[in-house]
Amino acid sequence: MADEQIRFDDGQAYEDFMGRWSRLAGNAFLDWLAPAPGLRWLDVGCGNGAFTELLVDRCAASQVQGIDPSEEQLAFARKRLARAGNVGLRAGSAMELPFADGTFDAVASALVIFFVPEPAGAVAEMARVIRPGGGVCAYAWDLPGGGFPYAALHDAMASLGQEPPWPPHAEAARLDALHQLWTDAGLVDVGTTEVTVQRRFADFDSWWATARKGPVFAPRLAGLAGGNIELLKSRVRERLPVAADGSITCSGRANAVRGRRPD
Repeated sequence: MADEQIRFDDGQAYEDFMGRWSRLAGNAFLDWLAPAPGLRWLDVGCGNGAFTELLVDRCAASQVQGIDPSEEQLAFARKRLARAGNVGLRAGSAMELPFADGTFDAVASALVIFFVPEPAGAVAEMARVIRPGGGVCAYAWDLPGGGFPYAALHDAMASLGQEPPWPPHAEAARLDALHQLWTDAGLVDVGTTEVTVQRRFADFDSWWATARKGPVFAPRLAGLAGGNIELLKSRVRERLPVAADGSITCSGRANAVRGRRPD
Protein backbone atom coordinates (compact mmCIF):
# COMPACT_ATOMS: atom_id res chain seq x y z
CA MET A 1 0.00 0.00 0.00
CA ALA A 2 1.05 3.54 -0.70
CA ASP A 3 -1.09 6.52 0.17
CA GLU A 4 -1.99 9.40 -2.07
CA GLN A 5 -0.91 12.23 0.24
CA ILE A 6 1.95 10.81 2.32
CA ARG A 7 4.31 9.11 -0.12
CA PHE A 8 5.67 5.71 0.95
CA ASP A 9 8.52 5.65 -1.53
CA ASP A 10 11.04 3.25 0.05
CA GLY A 11 9.77 -0.20 -0.94
CA GLN A 12 12.14 -2.18 1.29
CA ALA A 13 11.58 0.01 4.35
CA TYR A 14 7.86 -0.32 3.84
CA GLU A 15 8.20 -4.08 3.44
CA ASP A 16 9.90 -4.39 6.84
CA PHE A 17 7.54 -1.94 8.51
CA MET A 18 4.18 -2.93 7.02
CA GLY A 19 4.50 -5.41 4.14
CA ARG A 20 4.82 -8.39 6.47
CA TRP A 21 1.85 -7.22 8.50
CA SER A 22 -0.10 -6.73 5.29
CA ARG A 23 0.51 -10.32 4.23
CA LEU A 24 -0.54 -11.66 7.63
CA ALA A 25 -3.78 -9.68 7.52
CA GLY A 26 -4.21 -10.38 3.81
CA ASN A 27 -4.09 -14.13 4.31
CA ALA A 28 -6.74 -13.96 7.02
CA PHE A 29 -8.79 -11.61 4.83
CA LEU A 30 -8.69 -14.03 1.90
CA ASP A 31 -9.69 -16.88 4.23
CA TRP A 32 -12.82 -14.85 4.99
CA LEU A 33 -13.49 -13.94 1.36
CA ALA A 34 -12.90 -17.45 -0.03
CA PRO A 35 -12.90 -16.10 -3.62
CA ALA A 36 -13.49 -18.30 -6.64
CA PRO A 37 -10.47 -19.09 -8.81
CA GLY A 38 -9.92 -17.61 -12.25
CA LEU A 39 -11.08 -14.05 -11.53
CA ARG A 40 -9.80 -10.80 -13.01
CA TRP A 41 -8.54 -8.79 -10.01
CA LEU A 42 -7.65 -5.16 -9.46
CA ASP A 43 -5.49 -4.24 -6.42
CA VAL A 44 -6.06 -0.55 -5.63
CA GLY A 45 -3.12 0.99 -3.78
CA CYS A 46 -0.95 -2.06 -4.42
CA GLY A 47 2.19 -0.40 -3.03
CA ASN A 48 5.15 -2.77 -3.02
CA GLY A 49 3.00 -5.73 -4.03
CA ALA A 50 2.60 -7.51 -0.68
CA PHE A 51 -1.13 -8.17 -1.12
CA THR A 52 -0.87 -8.43 -4.90
CA GLU A 53 1.46 -11.37 -4.41
CA LEU A 54 -1.16 -13.10 -2.26
CA LEU A 55 -3.72 -12.71 -5.05
CA VAL A 56 -1.29 -14.40 -7.42
CA ASP A 57 -0.26 -17.18 -5.04
CA ARG A 58 -3.61 -17.98 -3.45
CA CYS A 59 -6.40 -17.05 -5.83
CA ALA A 60 -5.41 -18.62 -9.16
CA ALA A 61 -6.35 -15.32 -10.76
CA SER A 62 -6.63 -15.14 -14.52
CA GLN A 63 -5.32 -11.58 -14.36
CA VAL A 64 -4.17 -9.14 -11.66
CA GLN A 65 -3.78 -5.42 -12.20
CA GLY A 66 -2.24 -3.19 -9.54
CA ILE A 67 -2.32 0.58 -9.33
CA ASP A 68 -0.44 2.92 -6.99
CA PRO A 69 0.76 6.56 -7.03
CA SER A 70 4.36 5.73 -6.03
CA GLU A 71 6.74 4.76 -8.81
CA GLU A 72 9.31 3.66 -6.24
CA GLN A 73 6.88 1.27 -4.61
CA LEU A 74 5.84 -0.04 -8.01
CA ALA A 75 9.47 -0.71 -8.88
CA PHE A 76 9.75 -2.89 -5.77
CA ALA A 77 6.47 -4.63 -6.67
CA ARG A 78 7.68 -5.37 -10.21
CA LYS A 79 10.76 -7.12 -8.84
CA ARG A 80 8.65 -9.06 -6.36
CA LEU A 81 6.19 -10.18 -9.03
CA ALA A 82 8.62 -10.67 -11.92
CA ARG A 83 7.84 -14.38 -12.05
CA ALA A 84 4.10 -13.76 -12.54
CA GLY A 85 3.11 -13.46 -16.17
CA ASN A 86 -0.48 -12.37 -15.50
CA VAL A 87 0.25 -9.20 -13.49
CA GLY A 88 0.22 -5.61 -14.71
CA LEU A 89 1.33 -2.70 -12.52
CA ARG A 90 0.89 0.97 -13.30
CA ALA A 91 0.98 4.36 -11.64
CA GLY A 92 -2.34 6.02 -10.99
CA SER A 93 -4.86 7.30 -8.48
CA ALA A 94 -7.57 5.48 -6.57
CA MET A 95 -9.72 8.54 -7.22
CA GLU A 96 -9.58 8.10 -10.99
CA LEU A 97 -8.97 4.49 -11.96
CA PRO A 98 -7.66 4.18 -15.54
CA PHE A 99 -10.00 1.33 -16.49
CA ALA A 100 -13.31 1.05 -18.30
CA ASP A 101 -16.57 0.32 -16.53
CA GLY A 102 -17.04 -3.34 -15.63
CA THR A 103 -13.46 -4.41 -16.40
CA PHE A 104 -12.88 -6.65 -13.36
CA ASP A 105 -14.50 -9.53 -11.51
CA ALA A 106 -13.05 -8.48 -8.15
CA VAL A 107 -11.51 -5.29 -6.78
CA ALA A 108 -9.55 -5.20 -3.53
CA SER A 109 -7.88 -2.46 -1.51
CA ALA A 110 -5.48 -3.39 1.29
CA LEU A 111 -4.67 -0.87 4.06
CA VAL A 112 -5.47 2.10 1.82
CA ILE A 113 -8.96 3.50 2.41
CA PHE A 114 -7.89 5.91 5.20
CA PHE A 115 -5.20 7.47 3.00
CA VAL A 116 -7.14 8.40 -0.14
CA PRO A 117 -8.26 12.04 -0.38
CA GLU A 118 -11.97 11.10 -0.54
CA PRO A 119 -12.82 7.56 0.63
CA ALA A 120 -16.35 7.71 -0.78
CA GLY A 121 -15.02 8.70 -4.20
CA ALA A 122 -12.49 5.87 -4.17
CA VAL A 123 -15.16 3.28 -3.32
CA ALA A 124 -17.40 4.66 -6.08
CA GLU A 125 -14.52 4.24 -8.53
CA MET A 126 -13.95 0.65 -7.40
CA ALA A 127 -17.65 -0.05 -7.85
CA ARG A 128 -17.54 1.49 -11.34
CA VAL A 129 -14.84 -0.81 -12.69
CA ILE A 130 -16.44 -4.01 -11.36
CA ARG A 131 -18.72 -6.10 -13.55
CA PRO A 132 -22.34 -6.72 -12.50
CA GLY A 133 -22.26 -9.38 -9.81
CA GLY A 134 -18.57 -8.78 -9.09
CA GLY A 135 -17.15 -8.07 -5.66
CA VAL A 136 -15.47 -5.04 -4.08
CA CYS A 137 -13.55 -5.66 -0.85
CA ALA A 138 -11.05 -4.00 1.48
CA TYR A 139 -9.38 -4.21 4.83
CA ALA A 140 -7.83 -1.47 6.95
CA TRP A 141 -6.26 -1.28 10.40
CA ASP A 142 -8.78 -0.33 13.06
CA LEU A 143 -6.95 2.89 13.92
CA PRO A 144 -9.78 4.46 15.96
CA GLY A 145 -10.10 1.24 17.99
CA GLY A 146 -6.40 0.76 18.71
CA GLY A 147 -5.87 -2.00 16.15
CA PHE A 148 -2.80 -0.48 14.49
CA PRO A 149 0.19 -2.86 14.94
CA TYR A 150 2.32 0.05 16.15
CA ALA A 151 -0.34 1.54 18.43
CA ALA A 152 2.15 1.43 21.32
CA LEU A 153 4.25 4.04 19.53
CA HIS A 154 1.19 6.17 18.80
CA ASP A 155 0.19 6.04 22.46
CA ALA A 156 3.69 6.80 23.73
CA MET A 157 3.97 9.83 21.46
CA ALA A 158 0.62 11.12 22.69
CA SER A 159 1.69 10.64 26.33
CA LEU A 160 4.60 13.01 25.68
CA GLY A 161 2.40 15.64 24.08
CA GLN A 162 3.37 14.76 20.51
CA GLU A 163 0.68 14.40 17.87
CA PRO A 164 0.84 10.85 16.46
CA PRO A 165 0.99 10.66 12.65
CA TRP A 166 -2.59 9.75 11.77
CA PRO A 167 -3.69 9.27 8.16
CA PRO A 168 -6.10 11.85 6.75
CA HIS A 169 -9.23 9.71 7.22
CA ALA A 170 -8.59 7.31 10.10
CA GLU A 171 -12.32 7.21 10.82
CA ALA A 172 -12.96 5.49 7.47
CA ALA A 173 -11.53 2.28 8.95
CA ARG A 174 -14.37 1.81 11.45
CA LEU A 175 -16.63 -1.16 10.71
CA ASP A 176 -19.73 1.03 10.56
CA ALA A 177 -17.96 3.56 8.31
CA LEU A 178 -16.83 0.85 5.90
CA HIS A 179 -20.33 -0.61 5.76
CA GLN A 180 -21.76 2.84 5.02
CA LEU A 181 -19.16 3.59 2.32
CA TRP A 182 -19.94 0.34 0.53
CA THR A 183 -23.70 0.80 0.83
CA ASP A 184 -23.54 4.42 -0.38
CA ALA A 185 -21.62 3.25 -3.47
CA GLY A 186 -24.62 1.10 -4.45
CA LEU A 187 -23.04 -2.22 -3.49
CA VAL A 188 -25.26 -4.94 -2.05
CA ASP A 189 -24.87 -7.94 0.26
CA VAL A 190 -22.40 -5.86 2.25
CA GLY A 191 -20.68 -7.72 5.06
CA THR A 192 -17.96 -6.82 7.55
CA THR A 193 -15.66 -8.65 9.94
CA GLU A 194 -12.61 -8.15 12.15
CA VAL A 195 -9.26 -9.77 11.32
CA THR A 196 -6.67 -10.15 14.10
CA VAL A 197 -3.09 -11.25 13.41
CA GLN A 198 0.15 -11.51 15.40
CA ARG A 199 3.82 -11.01 14.67
CA ARG A 200 6.76 -11.97 16.88
CA PHE A 201 9.91 -9.87 17.32
CA ALA A 202 13.06 -11.30 18.90
CA ASP A 203 13.39 -8.39 21.33
CA PHE A 204 12.57 -4.72 21.84
CA ASP A 205 15.47 -3.55 19.68
CA SER A 206 14.10 -5.57 16.75
CA TRP A 207 10.64 -4.09 17.25
CA TRP A 208 12.02 -0.55 17.54
CA ALA A 209 14.26 -0.89 14.46
CA THR A 210 11.25 -2.00 12.44
CA ALA A 211 8.86 0.63 13.79
CA ARG A 212 11.20 3.55 13.17
CA LYS A 213 11.44 2.60 9.47
CA GLY A 214 7.80 3.51 9.03
CA PRO A 215 7.46 6.33 6.50
CA VAL A 216 5.10 8.20 8.81
CA PHE A 217 7.31 7.72 11.88
CA ALA A 218 10.85 8.14 10.50
CA PRO A 219 10.76 11.94 9.99
CA ARG A 220 9.21 12.52 13.43
CA LEU A 221 11.72 10.32 15.24
CA ALA A 222 14.69 11.75 13.35
CA GLY A 223 13.76 15.20 14.63
CA LEU A 224 13.82 14.24 18.32
CA ALA A 225 16.80 15.09 20.51
CA GLY A 226 18.66 12.25 22.22
CA GLY A 227 16.99 12.60 25.60
CA ASN A 228 13.53 12.80 24.08
CA ILE A 229 14.03 9.76 21.88
CA GLU A 230 15.23 7.71 24.86
CA LEU A 231 12.21 8.81 26.89
CA LEU A 232 9.92 7.88 24.03
CA LYS A 233 11.55 4.45 23.72
CA SER A 234 11.06 3.92 27.44
CA ARG A 235 7.36 4.82 27.17
CA VAL A 236 6.95 2.44 24.22
CA ARG A 237 8.71 -0.40 26.05
CA GLU A 238 6.27 -0.03 28.96
CA ARG A 239 3.37 -0.58 26.58
CA LEU A 240 4.66 -3.71 24.85
CA PRO A 241 4.09 -7.32 26.01
CA VAL A 242 7.67 -8.48 26.66
CA ALA A 243 7.96 -12.24 27.32
CA ALA A 244 10.39 -13.87 29.75
CA ASP A 245 12.84 -14.53 26.90
CA GLY A 246 12.71 -10.88 25.84
CA SER A 247 10.62 -11.51 22.75
CA ILE A 248 7.62 -9.38 21.87
CA THR A 249 4.47 -10.70 20.21
CA CYS A 250 2.27 -7.88 18.92
CA SER A 251 -1.22 -7.96 17.52
CA GLY A 252 -2.82 -6.02 14.72
CA ARG A 253 -6.55 -5.81 14.14
CA ALA A 254 -8.03 -4.86 10.80
CA ASN A 255 -11.61 -4.21 9.82
CA ALA A 256 -12.72 -5.82 6.59
CA VAL A 257 -15.63 -5.26 4.24
CA ARG A 258 -17.04 -6.87 1.11
CA GLY A 259 -19.97 -6.23 -1.17
CA ARG A 260 -21.02 -6.84 -4.75
CA ARG A 261 -22.32 -4.81 -7.63
CA PRO A 262 -25.97 -5.69 -8.30
CA ASP A 263 -26.57 -8.07 -11.22
